[in-house]
Amino acid sequence: MTEPLVDVGGLEKAYPQGSGEPLRVLKGVDLAVAAGECLGVVGPSGAGKSTLLHLLGALDRPTGGTVRFRGADVFARSDADLARFRSRVVGFVFQFHHLLPEFTALENVVLPARIAGTARRDAERRARDLLASVGLAARLDHRPGELSGGEQQRVAVARALAVGPELVLADEPTGNLDHETGRAVHDLLVAWSRDTGGTLVVVTHNLDLARGLDRVVTLVDGRIVHTERNGG
Repeated sequence: MTEPLVDVGGLEKAYPQGSGEPLRVLKGVDLAVAAGECLGVVGPSGAGKSTLLHLLGALDRPTGGTVRFRGADVFARSDADLARFRSRVVGFVFQFHHLLPEFTALENVVLPARIAGTARRDAERRARDLLASVGLAARLDHRPGELSGGEQQRVAVARALAVGPELVLADEPTGNLDHETGRAVHDLLVAWSRDTGGTLVVVTHNLDLARGLDRVVTLVDGRIVHTERNGG
């Protein structure tokens, strides 16, 4: 068996609560994600889904356990190396797009690549190609306030792909959209994985969309309680 792209072992996360006992959100999660896999994470609100995603992407540090990427302990890196990991290896898509309102669609997509050190001309070329691929070639110069909710989220998807990430983490990326628009955004992310061999992890409440992924894990009260592989 080949080594997983992401390997999580005994992952714990607890948050202080004043003078009381810490709030344990993750309670010993073990999870392996293969390169090129599309994985769904489902479960009730408060189960720890977003916390798990934040730890996979090094947006937060675990209380215990390990996250390994290509066999190397992510949190053994220096802060500078962690920043490079987040900016060059991982792409994030959230329920709320978090676009910069004063920037155009093109500028929003260019920004991550520029931060990662890509030359402006190359970053702009890739941003134009990505926005065209998500159906927004005619909206490059529009600011977020001039775009519909679905268009804004498609810009956010393009932005997440701007650095050519190996891993995309999407936290309820369709949760704020109508059914048809949500399906389109979901399909864009899956198509990216299929076309590039990139790895996708999606937190979602939409079980219909989750069934279109390779595998779905169910998180309840900070533990994985069920794993189901789709499509045989």
